[in-house]
Amino acid sequence: MTVGGGAVRDGEEWRPRVAEFVRDRVIPYEPELDAGGPGAAAVRSRLRAEARERGLWALPLPTELGGGGLPLAAYASVAEAEGASDHGPAVLGSAPLLDVTMLARHGSPAVREEVLGRLVSGELRTCYAMTEPDTPGSEPVLTATRAERRPGGAWSVTGRKWFVSGAGDADLVTVLARTSGAPGDRDGLSLLLVPTSAPGFRVVRELPVLGAGGQYEIAFDGVVVPGDHLVGEPGRALSVAGERLQLGRTLRALRWIGQAQRAFDLMCARARTREGVRGPLSAQPLVQQHVFEALLALRTTRPLVYEAMDLVASGRDAHMEVGLAKTAAARTLQSVADRAVQVHGAAGLGPDTPLPALLRTGRTARVLDGPDELHMTSVARRVLRAHG
Repeated sequence: MTVGGGAVRDGEEWRPRVAEFVRDRVIPYEPELDAGGPGAAAVRSRLRAEARERGLWALPLPTELGGGGLPLAAYASVAEAEGASDHGPAVLGSAPLLDVTMLARHGSPAVREEVLGRLVSGELRTCYAMTEPDTPGSEPVLTATRAERRPGGAWSVTGRKWFVSGAGDADLVTVLARTSGAPGDRDGLSLLLVPTSAPGFRVVRELPVLGAGGQYEIAFDGVVVPGDHLVGEPGRALSVAGERLQLGRTLRALRWIGQAQRAFDLMCARARTREGVRGPLSAQPLVQQHVFEALLALRTTRPLVYEAMDLVASGRDAHMEVGLAKTAAARTLQSVADRAVQVHGAAGLGPDTPLPALLRTGRTARVLDGPDELHMTSVARRVLRAHG
């Protein structure tokens, strides 16, 4: 990428540079970044400045907004490298990709003018609120949060959402709400971009996931939202959300592959360096089995994920491929991390390696963003309809 906005085209050219930055600059600061608060913000700001200096900032985002212009298909390998750390996308400026893509396609002219450039620069932070405490996350048509028209065209939003990533320090939240119809209707759901500074918005509580923070429950108590903050057509939220989900699930699958590779590398290093009374762990058949099974999972899952990304990037139907990729990547991360813990023994359960965090991410990945069962059912139905 050239200074001044020249586009980046070759993902393979940038992958090793991103991987090196994540390994040498991001991973060493994970404890501070995980802790949150002012200390984490200061570290994140410093690392972002370094990413900009090295020309690695916002690689997949549009050049006209200050990004690198890397096409989605080429970004796949970079996304895997970034994702080796949960903090990689935020530090490298690619975290807003979903919101920038959604708002560029479906946001009003006023929102695009006001928000997009500030998202790419890192000035604004966003989150996405879809799931509700008393509504199955896999059934968005049952959404209870409501948005009602006010005189003058504004909206009043009332309801509650939970498991909203990053809501604690977000400036904007995209909310799925019912604007017409009754629960169960596919039509009548809309997306609204809500400023978290608006009266009536509040963070109810943080929701630790297996001991880790970052997820929140939030409430909207008659929050007034400008009329031009509607995202897409009124009542047509599910089509916009579907676009976002396909890209989002594929990006997460790529990042989970990056984390699974990290767990695999840790396992191999442990096997080669750990000595026992019977010699190195690497000589033990059961350890060799763990290495083989983990490598098999990685090698069979990675092509599924890259195939899904190619289809999403080209705008073709990728429902089946994304379902396969998301499910396979989540399982692979959980399995490889579990095997790495087993090879490390008690050390793999403690605070001196990232393995507990990687294992936790793998397990939660099988529930959040669509549980395994949802994707299994959806893919199987499509296959059986095709055979019919």
